[in-house]
This record gives sequence, C-alpha cells and structure tokens, in this order.
Amino acid sequence: MKTFARNLVLCAVSAVMTIGAAIAGDADFTLVNKTGYTIREVYISPTHKEAWGKDRMGEGFLDHGKSRLFKFSDKSACKQDLKVVFEDDDSSVVWEEFDLCELSKITLKYNRKSREVSADTE
Repeated sequence: MKTFARNLVLCAVSAVMTIGAAIAGDADFTLVNKTGYTIREVYISPTHKEAWGKDRMGEGFLDHGKSRLFKFSDKSACKQDLKVVFEDDDSSVVWEEFDLCELSKITLKYNRKSREVSADTE
C-alpha cells in the first residue's frame, strides 16, 4: 500500500509539473513577416522599456512572407514591444504594446517610406 501511495503522489507531482510547463509557454507566438524586407534580429522587451536584451532570432533570418514560432514564457509581463533589425540596411523598427498572453500570431507590416508600422494579431 505504501508503494501505491508513493506512486500516486509521484503521478500528482508529475501532472502539476506538466501543467506548469504548459502554462509557462502560453505566451509563445508566431511572428509573420509581411514587412517587405528580411528580418535579421528580433528583440522583445516589456512595453516602453529600452532594455532589449538578447536577439531572439538566433541563427538565420526571417524572409518576407515567412513565419517563425517564438517561445516567450514571461507571463508576469504580458505587454511587450517588439523590435526588428532588417538585413538589407541594418535599420530597426519598433512595434509597441502586444499582449503576448492573449495573442498567438502577430503579422508585422511596415512602410519604409513613411516609417509607418502596423500589425495584424490573432
């Protein structure tokens, strides 16, 4: 009977850890590049902060028309800004105030002539 109780406790702990891991990834999102330019770097920062941290893109690029899943698990700060750096001219652009806890897909759009940014979200 002690073995059964111990196994039951282990199963319960495992279930809680699995649920916790699933919740931690709830702010993951797919980024779709509809800017017209290849994105070389992607940064995520709490809204209106200037501390961008590390490049989230890592290896490779995000060509126009392509998408990529980004892992984001900081649910304590759901509202985030995104900054991208373009491959062709090293310019950077910022999109503000995405609620990553509520969104699963962000499609970035950009007009380089007017410097106007927009995004479609799901």
